[in-house]
Amino acid sequence: MNMMLHFDVLMVSIGSFFNQLKENKMKAFQLAAVSTAFAFASLLAPAAWAQSPADHMMITPADLKWADAPSVGPGVKIAVIEGPLDKPVPFTFRLKLPAGLKVAPHTHPAVERVTVMSGTFHFAHGDRFDTAKTMPLTPGSVAIMPTGTPMFGFTNEETVIQLHGMGPWGIG
Repeated sequence: MNMMLHFDVLMVSIGSFFNQLKENKMKAFQLAAVSTAFAFASLLAPAAWAQSPADHMMITPADLKWADAPSVGPGVKIAVIEGPLDKPVPFTFRLKLPAGLKVAPHTHPAVERVTVMSGTFHFAHGDRFDTAKTMPLTPGSVAIMPTGTPMFGFTNEETVIQLHGMGPWGIG
């Protein structure tokens, strides 16, 4: 009887999962597309990301290998420093955001720590894009967003941000 109860709970959980996917087809598709793009981009990263955390790493800006990240936005580039992004391991990567980019409201499945490296990133939390609610983050500024917190932003100039945390990372 106990085994049947576990099986029934498992089947209800699986059924619930698939119902959520059906109800949120677009979000599921977007998450899959973005996760796939970032997984692919992490393959293009330098071999340094495959090292274990016990290995010493020193990387200069000239060492970064930039790849297109169109799923984040048009003209966005990504350089994965540590990862891979789709695994439950520490990650660090940079995004090069072009001038005039608008980042639509979105969430992440992990705590996200953002440091502005250059330029100005106008950033806010909320589920509706509103430029008046953003805060201009200049080089050295940091934003820490809890798991599932809706956020958005924009740039007026080319801006480089560094993101780090514990994966898996993705956009929802």
